[in-house]
Amino acid sequence: MGVTYKYFGAPNGATAARVPISMRPEELGGDELGMGGMFSKIKPETMAAMVLTGIEGIPLHRVPPLELVVLHPDYAVVKLPTTVVDPLRGIGEESVGAAAFIWSTVPDRGGPGDAFRVYQLLHEWQDFSHRLHEAGHQPYCLVWP
Repeated sequence: MGVTYKYFGAPNGATAARVPISMRPEELGGDELGMGGMFSKIKPETMAAMVLTGIEGIPLHRVPPLELVVLHPDYAVVKLPTTVVDPLRGIGEESVGAAAFIWSTVPDRGGPGDAFRVYQLLHEWQDFSHRLHEAGHQPYCLVWP
């Protein structure tokens, strides 16, 4: 049994904490969950490290921790640092490609190692970043088994 991650935007932690957890993942929706939310098998810690290491050039050991919003026996909601999505809005193709290559060569890291897969993920996150910014939302992740 794997873990599923639902990335979404919310204006604040109180709103993010009210995510309707009783629903099945495919039923989640609504404004707070950002109709453009993303499902992924990639951990939020890995996404944070991928963006900050590849784009911002931050060493892996300096990537900031996630903020726990809700911890429940059946799920958790975490807030990602804003620095994870903001850098993605202003970069072009070359930077995304370079970031994907950099992440694919970082030793001892979790997550996808194939540069093209990382490139695709970063593009998905770039779109997500634009949607969050337009809505004035912050990035959150709902985690459940």
